Amino acid sequence: MFIMEFLKKYGMLILLVIINIGIWIYQPQKEYTILYFTRKNFLNFIFMIVPVFICIGLMDIWIKQKTMVKIMGKQSGLLGMITSLLLGMVTAVPLYALLPVTGVLLKKGSGISNVILFICSSASIRIPLLLFEISSLGIKFTLIRLLLNIIVIIAIAFFTEFLLTGKDKKEMYTRIEEL
Repeated sequence: MFIMEFLKKYGMLILLVIINIGIWIYQPQKEYTILYFTRKNFLNFIFMIVPVFICIGLMDIWIKQKTMVKIMGKQSGLLGMITSLLLGMVTAVPLYALLPVTGVLLKKGSGISNVILFICSSASIRIPLLLFEISSLGIKFTLIRLLLNIIVIIAIAFFTEFLLTGKDKKEMYTRIEEL
């Protein structure tokens, strides 16, 4: 039983180590390149994720749940939507760093649709991306894409929340509280 749980948890890591050892034995010149890029990506990941976790910890402590519910809660309406979209647009971190942020947002009582708005806007309508599009493709194209993207993001957020049952939502918030 213990071995199965261990393999389930660390199986992919063990497989990657075995593959790396095989490459090291049969093609050592490629292994140095693999280790270089692995080290480089790991350091990038660490230097990106540590500040994000510090900010998440501060957000968790400093922002009261009552305030978060008022601003981005289920009943926040248009204010919550606009806040979620704007927060997502100004983020400048990789998408993997947004997942812990969404966990804190849910833990603080943000509505599911607002959290989805935050993730989607951060993934597709960041301000630096908009500035690049304006310089490369023109303001007309950028504004049309921005408008269509906002409409689609809002539709995705509300459709997803509509598809979730009350039981699903309750379980989601319960699991977030356990973390």
